[in-house]
This record gives sequence, C-alpha cells and structure tokens, in this order.
Amino acid sequence: MSKLINLEMIDKTITIEDLIEDYAFSVNFLSKKGIKCIACGEPIWGTLEEACLEKNYTQKDIEAFVNELNILVKNQ
Repeated sequence: MSKLINLEMIDKTITIEDLIEDYAFSVNFLSKKGIKCIACGEPIWGTLEEACLEKNYTQKDIEAFVNELNILVKNQ
C-alpha cells in the first residue's frame, strides 16, 4: 500500500535541526543562501524563518526558500 506524500513538507516554522536531520541536502541549500547551519561547525537552533531573518531576508525571500526546498524534496 502506498503512502500519500504531502508536497508541502517544509514550512518556515521547521526547526533547523529537524530540517537538516530530515533533509540532509538542505545543508548545501542553506549554505548557498548564506545560512551556515552545520558547515561552520556551529549548528543554528531555531526555525528556518528565524535563521533567514537573522540574515536580513524578507518574508517574500523566506517564502521563496520554502518553495525551493519543497521542490527539492519532491525531486529527491
């Protein structure tokens, strides 16, 4: 029996810890966006939204990030 997959698996309230644990590819994605979550050796705690806001990204930018991440999940 197949499971239905929710294509909107990631939202801006996901914690960085859960994001990288569930979607390891996201480390590279976030790094390219200037959000160093693991690569620098110091993990970021908090949500994706909080990490983006710390880097001065707008809510529109954050929405675009979430959409891009969900496309990557869909293509995995």
